[in-house]
Amino acid sequence: MSNVYEERATMIAAGELQSFGPFGREHCKNHPNAVNLQLRQLQPASELWSSDGAAGLVGSLQEVTLQEKKRECWLLRKGSSVDSDEMEYDEELYAAGNMVIWSKGSKSQASHVYKAFTVDSPVQQALWCNFGIPQKKKDEKEILEKTVCIVQSSCVNVHSVTGKDFISPLPFQVSNLWPTKFGLLLERKNSAPDASQSPPREPLPTVFSMLHPLDEIAPVVCRPTGLFEAARVQYVSDSTMKIVFSNCEPSIVMTYDTVQCIHSVWALRKVTPDEQSTVLKCPEQVDTPQGLMPPSFLTTHLRNVSRMDSPGSPFHCHALHNQNRMTSSPGLHSRTHSPSISSMAALSRSHSPGMAAPSFSVAARFNMSYHSSSPRGHSFLPSPNSTANESVLVPEMEPIVPDLCIEQLWSETASSHREMSCQASKVFITSDLCENKYLCFLVESHQQLRCVKFIESNNPSQLIFASVATIPAKDAAPLQDIDAMLVLEANGSLVLYTGVTRVSKVFVPGLLSPTFSLSNHVTHLSTPMDSVSTPAKATGRHIGRLEEVAMPSPVSELRGSTKHHETSWLGDYTFQQSVPYIHALRDPVSSRVTLELSNGTMLRITIPEIATSEMVRKCLQAVRFILPKETAMKVLIKWYNIYNAPGGPSAHLEWNLFVTCFMTLMGYNTERLGWTRNLHFEVPLSPVIAPKKARPSDTGSDEDWDYMWCSDYHRQVVFRHACGAVSLESTDTSGCEESLSSTPALHLDPSAPLFPHIPALFYVLHLLYEELKLDELQRSGGRSLVGLLQQLARDLQLEEYIDLYWRDYPSFITTFKESCIIDQAQMEQMQRPSFLRAEPPCVFSWLSSCLRGEEVAPFPYLPGICERTKLLVLSYALYIIGDDNATSVDVSKYLAKLSAGGFVYSFYIHVLYLGFTLKDLESVPFGVALPIRDAIYQCREQPCSDWSEDVCLLIGRQDLTKQAHKVTVAKGKATVGLGLMLEAPATTEAEEEEVGMTDLNQDVISLIWSQDLRVHEARRLLQSSRPVRVSVVHLPEVSDHEYIEEKENKLLQLCQRTMALPVGRGLFTLFSYHPVPTEPLPVPKLNLTGRAPPQNTMVDLNSGNIDVPPNMTSWSSFHNGVAAGLKIAPASQVDSAWIAYNKPKSPELANEYAGFLMALGLNGHLTKLATLNIHDYLTKGHEMTSIGLLLGVSAAKLSTMDMSITRLLSIHIPALLPPTSTELDVPHNVQVAAVVGIGLVYQGTGHRHNAEVLLAEIGRPPGPEMEYCTDRESYSLAAGLALGMVCLGHGSNLIGMSDLNVPEQLYQYMVGGHRRTHAGINREKHKSPSYQIKEGDTINVDVTCPGATLALAMIYLKTNNRSIADWLKAPDTMFLLDFIKPEFLLLRTLARCIIMWDDILPNSEWVSSNVPQIIQENIGNPVVSEDLNMETLAQAHDYIIAGACMAVGFRFAGSANSDAFDCLYKFARSFMQCLTSATATVTGHYNLQTCLSMVLLALSMVMAGSGNLKVLQLCRFLHKRTSGEMNYGFHMAHHMALGLLFLGGGRYTLSTSNSAIAALLCALYPHFPAHSTDNRYHLQALRHLGVLAAEPRLLVPVDVDTLKPCYALLDVTYKETPWYEETTVELMAPTMLPELQLLKKVKVKGPRYWELSIDMSKGTQHLESILSRDGVLYVKLRAGQLPYKDDPRGWKSLLAPNVNNRNSEVRTFKPEAISTFTSDAALVSFAEYFCKSSESVKHKRDTLALFSAILYECVTQENPEMLPTYIAIDQAVRTLEQTEMCETFALWQMRLVLELCESRVLQHRLREGAQGRGLLLSSEFLPVMKNSADGTLDRWLTDNSHVLKSYMSGQSLTEDMLSNMLACFLVYHSIPCLSKLSSTHLEGSTSFPELLLKFSQLGIPVRALLRLGPLLLGTAGFWTGQLAC
Repeated sequence: MSNVYEERATMIAAGELQSFGPFGREHCKNHPNAVNLQLRQLQPASELWSSDGAAGLVGSLQEVTLQEKKRECWLLRKGSSVDSDEMEYDEELYAAGNMVIWSKGSKSQASHVYKAFTVDSPVQQALWCNFGIPQKKKDEKEILEKTVCIVQSSCVNVHSVTGKDFISPLPFQVSNLWPTKFGLLLERKNSAPDASQSPPREPLPTVFSMLHPLDEIAPVVCRPTGLFEAARVQYVSDSTMKIVFSNCEPSIVMTYDTVQCIHSVWALRKVTPDEQSTVLKCPEQVDTPQGLMPPSFLTTHLRNVSRMDSPGSPFHCHALHNQNRMTSSPGLHSRTHSPSISSMAALSRSHSPGMAAPSFSVAARFNMSYHSSSPRGHSFLPSPNSTANESVLVPEMEPIVPDLCIEQLWSETASSHREMSCQASKVFITSDLCENKYLCFLVESHQQLRCVKFIESNNPSQLIFASVATIPAKDAAPLQDIDAMLVLEANGSLVLYTGVTRVSKVFVPGLLSPTFSLSNHVTHLSTPMDSVSTPAKATGRHIGRLEEVAMPSPVSELRGSTKHHETSWLGDYTFQQSVPYIHALRDPVSSRVTLELSNGTMLRITIPEIATSEMVRKCLQAVRFILPKETAMKVLIKWYNIYNAPGGPSAHLEWNLFVTCFMTLMGYNTERLGWTRNLHFEVPLSPVIAPKKARPSDTGSDEDWDYMWCSDYHRQVVFRHACGAVSLESTDTSGCEESLSSTPALHLDPSAPLFPHIPALFYVLHLLYEELKLDELQRSGGRSLVGLLQQLARDLQLEEYIDLYWRDYPSFITTFKESCIIDQAQMEQMQRPSFLRAEPPCVFSWLSSCLRGEEVAPFPYLPGICERTKLLVLSYALYIIGDDNATSVDVSKYLAKLSAGGFVYSFYIHVLYLGFTLKDLESVPFGVALPIRDAIYQCREQPCSDWSEDVCLLIGRQDLTKQAHKVTVAKGKATVGLGLMLEAPATTEAEEEEVGMTDLNQDVISLIWSQDLRVHEARRLLQSSRPVRVSVVHLPEVSDHEYIEEKENKLLQLCQRTMALPVGRGLFTLFSYHPVPTEPLPVPKLNLTGRAPPQNTMVDLNSGNIDVPPNMTSWSSFHNGVAAGLKIAPASQVDSAWIAYNKPKSPELANEYAGFLMALGLNGHLTKLATLNIHDYLTKGHEMTSIGLLLGVSAAKLSTMDMSITRLLSIHIPALLPPTSTELDVPHNVQVAAVVGIGLVYQGTGHRHNAEVLLAEIGRPPGPEMEYCTDRESYSLAAGLALGMVCLGHGSNLIGMSDLNVPEQLYQYMVGGHRRTHAGINREKHKSPSYQIKEGDTINVDVTCPGATLALAMIYLKTNNRSIADWLKAPDTMFLLDFIKPEFLLLRTLARCIIMWDDILPNSEWVSSNVPQIIQENIGNPVVSEDLNMETLAQAHDYIIAGACMAVGFRFAGSANSDAFDCLYKFARSFMQCLTSATATVTGHYNLQTCLSMVLLALSMVMAGSGNLKVLQLCRFLHKRTSGEMNYGFHMAHHMALGLLFLGGGRYTLSTSNSAIAALLCALYPHFPAHSTDNRYHLQALRHLGVLAAEPRLLVPVDVDTLKPCYALLDVTYKETPWYEETTVELMAPTMLPELQLLKKVKVKGPRYWELSIDMSKGTQHLESILSRDGVLYVKLRAGQLPYKDDPRGWKSLLAPNVNNRNSEVRTFKPEAISTFTSDAALVSFAEYFCKSSESVKHKRDTLALFSAILYECVTQENPEMLPTYIAIDQAVRTLEQTEMCETFALWQMRLVLELCESRVLQHRLREGAQGRGLLLSSEFLPVMKNSADGTLDRWLTDNSHVLKSYMSGQSLTEDMLSNMLACFLVYHSIPCLSKLSSTHLEGSTSFPELLLKFSQLGIPVRALLRLGPLLLGTAGFWTGQLAC
């Protein structure tokens, strides 16, 4: 017997019918192109007339062939925008002729062209494809490049959204392209079979992949699964396999075998390495499976394709013709092969009889007979007419590696009979309402849609395919958004399916049915049955007639008289031409689809959604969640049909309709229930009795009768007869009461589909109700749901639930009285789930118990539906209970999840949750939200600096949000640091051009040095682009000519200084400029002219009056180039093209460009220079360019051991070349640069081979001719420095080098001795001694000592190795002192001290302690014995002191240590005094000057970046001295000191890491050049390596609102060290921080700015990232505070004046003053409208005062988000006072607020007194409100205690105001429901203590006891009991 609740012929109405034409077609008409004419021909005639009235064209319509029709094609897809808030829109890709048009359009916006492309040849196909660009790092996600691909016959054009264009040539004709997850798949076209036989050969692959337009096209391999083949990996070379579908997620491909007529599904994935190697191994024998062809054939074919594709080419050989397969019987599908080709053992399943790849004779090309192991090898010999000779010439190339692999997942079972399915014409993936997924393909030949259900397994690439279902269909289209598909049936009607379940027919309003005169209409017999209303027919005959004639029928059904003719009717009917019917479906997007009609017009329709109201949608989700899948599906389909019936309900009726439908399905008779009867709409019949969308069926059936028999209607009629009530009951509510009493009890129908599930459904809907209670915006929905819930609760006899609903909605619930009787037997039919408990879960009670600190049971929730419940419950668990694991580990402790499968969340306490924003928090009821707001406020006070952007936004710290945003942006791309650089400093443009020092950030500089103009002074001293002033007094006796010479000589002296300036300027402007990519870098000129004072005449060196050294300016212009290049900040965007673009045109600027290249290396940009360009620059043979490039590239690749750079450097170092190699003539300085380059690239790696070579190179002897004879010192030094760098800091742990005896060898180089035989590869070269230099067998210490000393120092750097340090002690006898150069003593002392790093102390006693005894005793002595050489002693003393000072400089570099500064400053002054005193002659001017320069450099190292005035004065003093001994080198030293002092404009300072010290040793080597071309002792270019030691350590606070730098107080805490304890110092930022590894934490202090601490215990990365981006630390001013600049003492703050008098504050607060506290528009307008007294609100003075006070509180405490909470509490209390409460929500919230105040968390916090912050609410406000609420309820209780008594005694409630107040009382005082109270026998209690005990067990607070006590004990007993207590 058919079930009542099932319906047969249902129908839904489709919405929004529009005619459709591709937008691109319209747009193309405007294209000035021949294709227009063709397009016009495509239009229907009617359009032509309207378009241009060209009647002549109408005639041409007849000639339009299908061929021309094919020329246009288009695709539609759902638009995906980056910013998701945009409305959904459609994208269309239209191709016609040579044009492709990509357009977008949505409901709200007309279609518009997004991009239009025109290509050279006709477009074969246009498609969208996403290519992945793999990232360099393994863990980073691929970036997707979204593109449009346009296929032409010879190439594919790819245009990406970001603007990149690629053209990929196609090596073969392509039949189709398929977009996939990885890129494109290409299918090769098969050439037509040719009759003549050519020798058989291997087939070529047919499917290729292209992972990126720049990648090569590679063949795809496959892993078939089959009976006949082993699962071998092979190329897809089967020409019978056609791809019919590809998909991205899941990544699958569907193919069709044209021979076996079978569809298969394959998983597409990347190839594994094993599969690659399997395929690429060339097969040993010819007998290979067909797919496994030798890769080389393929490669050569692909790569030589251009020759082959011309038709005349001999390579176009004939296709293989397999006679045998052709003749085999068609039915049997023989798999045998003729013997002649068995050697080709083809894949057993596929070999098309007549098709093969367009190819050439493989056998002929690689004469394969020698491969052959088969006796039939002869079949492979070239046939006489074959083009063997030509093909053999083709060179073999490396094979192409495959990228993708397809693995077979499923294949349809071949049907036995001949009726094979033809190729699927349409394939798509769809899912049903219960989230099952189906792969559907339409087989047109059978007019059926086959749906394969598949399940995604744990392994994402493996899909499990299940059953196949078939649906009869002519066409189909998926509707993604509503989880359904539209199917066009053979008879022309549209049917909606979800998965494979039929939902209903779709009624398209615009399409008329064929008229009735047509023969297809079966005559309607008038039978007695007609008048009966059955579900299959309309209610009455007249409706039936009306529906059939007047209503447009469901899509013109062409009914054949019998089933068998279904396929043939089309031709038979005459009306076919006149009435359009639906002929196909196309372009489905979300829920829209286009109908193609038979007359060629297209209509676009929208299929309606399953529900529009959020409430109904949530209920349906809950229902789907809890019911078994089949039942859920039925319910959803039933609802869908009812909701979307033609002329269905309007939106506000949706809920009523849902309730009716739902209750009916549960077995209720909604007609008989009072409240549901009122829900009915137009038709007064329950949907069960008259399905509104019933379609008249032509004939009745037995089923109808059965239906009638068991319908409710029948039962009702029977009942009514029994009761004598024959007439139908009127539907007006007036008669409701009386009729109720007379009607019999209501029953449920147990056969209803949902009847067994009622308890489960009730429970999930109850949870949904609890969820809605947590959302202010959904509360009204909760109210409508409560009606349904209370009905179910009554019928299931769940008293406590009803009590709960009554407490929530007292006045609403009391109106319901009816309940249906469910007898015991029926009760047992219901499945009572275990989770349905008698005690209802109430989320507010749960949270309240949480706050009271009681044990809480887990709260149930529905995953995916009750998300808000979950979030709030977990956050309470975290914050209030304080369980840190609540979110990650113990979710189950607080949430009981219905059904299986658990989620794990790991948020922190501080981040409340993911996806929960402040906006969401506003819709949470205020009491529930308060603890969360409180938690947020606590976090706002003390945040952690490294939280993510979202978290900072949640806690309302814009400063942190901005900081976090910067960090995330920086990961993506380099950003310009301070956004403040945009304001150019106020200098004239001309000046800027010249000086090259104006790019420093003025705002920051003016904050660091606000009192004076020291930066201007430094800039003046370092500028080299203006003429110098040459003032020479013209004495009377000097002739004019001599005077001119004198002036020029003076200028020459001054030029020595000018040429030395750029080295310092590079340090001063370090990393301060972000170049514009379209302009060359401005390089300031190096001006070597002068002006003579009175007349300002020009003085020039080129006049020829004096001798000027040749090439004098070459190095200075190199330095100038370096200085200019060093301005570029490392974060700038520099690319290879820009570097080349800066190359100067004039050859005299080549040196400058060389310097520029070196600078780019030092700031890391040279790695972007293409190898081609590097090669190009080096081959020019320009010495300077080579030096700059080699040093730059090496610095950029510091300690990477990069192989390509190593090769580059080795070419320039003879010692690293093999002994037999050609002698290259490499200039000496280039060799030096290359040697240092090796040191940089291998820094700290301890690389053995390089160390060995460099060790030998320190003592490289001069060669026999003139080689290696000049400037040997600098080469030896470079080798020493490089060796030191390679083994930097390794000390004695040099692994694998013990046999080299490095330290001993170095010691020997240092002190001299017999030369060892030269080991190693180059010993041949050094056999014969030099003819020029006679050194004998001993080591020349003058050459090797400096390098060896520094190498030892660097190898043992900071190792505190005393034995090595003692080698370096200065000698303490006169005899030994005579043997050593005083200069070397400086080096030895320095080396010894930096080895004994921890012993260096910053005081003059320690410095002097380095001087040997003998010198100390005699140096100031007037009487000295004759055998002591005083000059030697004095020089030794000064140099040793200078060396020790240098060591102090290194040890305290960049620390601005005051002790070190005082100590060094003292020595600097003493050296200056020596210079001016008479004793200078003993030591010698030059030596004193050298020592002074070194001490000055040491000073500026210590004070680097600090701009110290005393050091600046020293530098300025030395800058002015240009005469006498002051040569180029000294000037260089002094100005380097000046540059270091203002390093990077005060933003950088020096580091003391090993790498930095190595760089500084190279740069500050204590022997400076004597003149500008001097490189004898040290290569000048190395002076710039000091940049590698610079690190940014300036912290600049930037106000987040104004984005201007500002002052802020910092607390910097140092870690404990052996020299001092943990200390905290207070600094005013912007300030230089100490080295980060010394710090424990940095904190921005209050009270003016929000506090923020950066903790270093987790690592220094966060602070490093801040410092590297210009040190910007965002800070935020607190309300009412002023920045330090405007208010240094803090006296002007608005909160300052009347702190002492708290109450007057509130009164004196004027709303006008608010704008000084906050700029929040909402608050300002609140003050404007609610806090100012005006005429209209005079009587509400107190309200105004209250609002003003609230506003003041919120603003000054900086929690404006609390304003609504205050007002809500106030309103709740007022409503209560007026006894107007009909819902108790506001009281619940009040109760939660009060409980929070009394909670442990808060009490604990108040006790701790941390920052004295209690709750967010102010102290006075809450007690007042509590008092007022208590008072109101107490007054009510005294008047109406009888109501409470009657409630407690269990009487039913009446409908009046009293019950409302009673509910308020019970909620507010947290009194549990009746059953709980009665279970503890409170009535029987006799004394107050007994009651107290019982109440505490129930968890009722004491305040409730004080009120209930008198009722329970009687007043007298109560008070005596209390007294006794």
